[in-house]
Amino acid sequence: MPSEHVIKCSKVLAAKEWNIAFAESATAGRMSAEFSMTEDSGKVLRGGITCYEVFVKEQILNVPHTLIEKFTPESAEVTQKLAEQTSKIFNSKITVAVTGLTTAGGSETTEKPVGTIFLCIITPNKMINHRKVFKGSAEKIVLQAIDEAAKLIIDCVVSF
Repeated sequence: MPSEHVIKCSKVLAAKEWNIAFAESATAGRMSAEFSMTEDSGKVLRGGITCYEVFVKEQILNVPHTLIEKFTPESAEVTQKLAEQTSKIFNSKITVAVTGLTTAGGSETTEKPVGTIFLCIITPNKMINHRKVFKGSAEKIVLQAIDEAAKLIIDCVVSF
């Protein structure tokens, strides 16, 4: 069952007659799945792409290899490029891209520990780049990231 934040976000988007699309790395499709279980899903969910592996980021979403090499696949810069490309593909009012580290073995460092999530949300009037470090299991990190995105969208859409 989706969280109260995801349900509210779907309602807010439906009231505006806006749709949403996702580029999901760290959340691997879970964000789209959570939005698909709301009663407003048919009105708001346009679709998404899971871009967990670098190959998909580069070959499907056309993120330059040099950008990934310079900043790592889990970075604000790559996340923004994913959002920009996904927004074009899906022609969505709201586009969310998410990368990050839910488990060890990626590009984690002292400055970017496991739990670090990068969100880039494109709306009709602005782009939100957001970084936050969450605690817990991989699933808890993913669910917190989804709620964080929903809250950011609600704040933005309500103030539009």
